[in-house]
Amino acid sequence: MKRLALVILGLSFNAFAGQSVDYQSDGVELEGYYAQAQGTPKGSVILIHDWDGLTEYEQKRVNMLSEMGYNAFAVDLYGKGNRPVDTNAKKAETGKLYKDRGKMRTLIIAGLDKAREMGVEEVVVAGYCFGGAAILELARSGKAAGVNGYATFHGGLKTPAQQSYPENTAPIFIAHGGADTGIPMTDVADLSVQLETAKVPYLIEIYSGAPHAFTVFESPRYREAADTRSWATFGTFLDQNF
Repeated sequence: MKRLALVILGLSFNAFAGQSVDYQSDGVELEGYYAQAQGTPKGSVILIHDWDGLTEYEQKRVNMLSEMGYNAFAVDLYGKGNRPVDTNAKKAETGKLYKDRGKMRTLIIAGLDKAREMGVEEVVVAGYCFGGAAILELARSGKAAGVNGYATFHGGLKTPAQQSYPENTAPIFIAHGGADTGIPMTDVADLSVQLETAKVPYLIEIYSGAPHAFTVFESPRYREAADTRSWATFGTFLDQNF
């Protein structure tokens, strides 16, 4: 079943492997992961990791995007070699960045800058869980030039006090599990009101019975139907915004 799920989502086992990319942000050593598009590039995707840090999961997604015809770069917001394993360590790493959102934005933009050094121009920025919250932080900042769209998969959706979405924000795709007990439906509704007020184009999909982290392969939370559907919609979103 796991093999079938990966094949359905477009990742074959002889997929073109990407490569690790070292870069820096304010003296912090970082390690991203990049894969060139197979065939003529359709565009580029920047991917932001969940609270585990940049692991094999993000590498798989980058390779999947490569097979779909997109240059893809997974950025690192924790630092090279910093890949927390236990829950408390993961909470500590995300907590540092939630408390210092200026640093979070700086690290994301450093990843964008590195991608542009490698020839990437206009991009869609996507993220999973913590990464989903991070892409919305970037969207609200208004500091990301050349971003054609944002996509968040089971990510945090709350808007911090004193923040809002600029009217010129690129379209946003929100993929959310209907059974996500960590990010309630009230957060989804509140975000839709904010985006309507700011006149930001958006698409929200809710997947019945899908818990938080429903896209994580081989996890007890994985839901194949929701993952397949959200990935297909993401593919359409990419086509529409390049």
